[in-house]
Amino acid sequence: MVSPMQLELRVACEADTEEIVALVNGAYHPASKESCWTHESNLIFGRRTTPQQVLSLFREQSAILLLCLESKIVACVHVETNQFGTAYIGMLATEPQRQTQGLGKQMLLHAESYAKEHFKASTFKMLILSARPELLAFYERRGYVQTGEIEEYPFAEIGQPIVSGLHFLSLMKTMPKLTAP
Repeated sequence: MVSPMQLELRVACEADTEEIVALVNGAYHPASKESCWTHESNLIFGRRTTPQQVLSLFREQSAILLLCLESKIVACVHVETNQFGTAYIGMLATEPQRQTQGLGKQMLLHAESYAKEHFKASTFKMLILSARPELLAFYERRGYVQTGEIEEYPFAEIGQPIVSGLHFLSLMKTMPKLTAP
């Protein structure tokens, strides 16, 4: 178990791209399927992300947040906002050998806090694969609810499906707005 004192939260820069790509691909397609619960190796063949996709996230109203142990990235999450003040959260990944240590929960909370502080967002949205009931349960325990919206799996962008019928479920969480006394 890692002590919170050893961990550093920071915003990524373009120089972190290769390490982010390796972390995300390792979390979703690990060498050993038994090593982590987030793997999609039985659902999707291929990489989860590419350097070009990660580089495209370095723009206004978008940030990749990192959790580092010493100088090594051990978890990441992407957060961006739209013109309506909704923050999209995605690419949440934790190093396989550090999963089940609460780092994913910590990164999700950090993404929500960052979106509230920097983007003034009170609504958070994400997409998850329909074939991942354990992931759906993880987010539902954190206040996310299904919106009923379904999006097709983007075949050309993140690997090729091994099973048929894959699609994304849309999840949303709305924080109550604080009113001044």
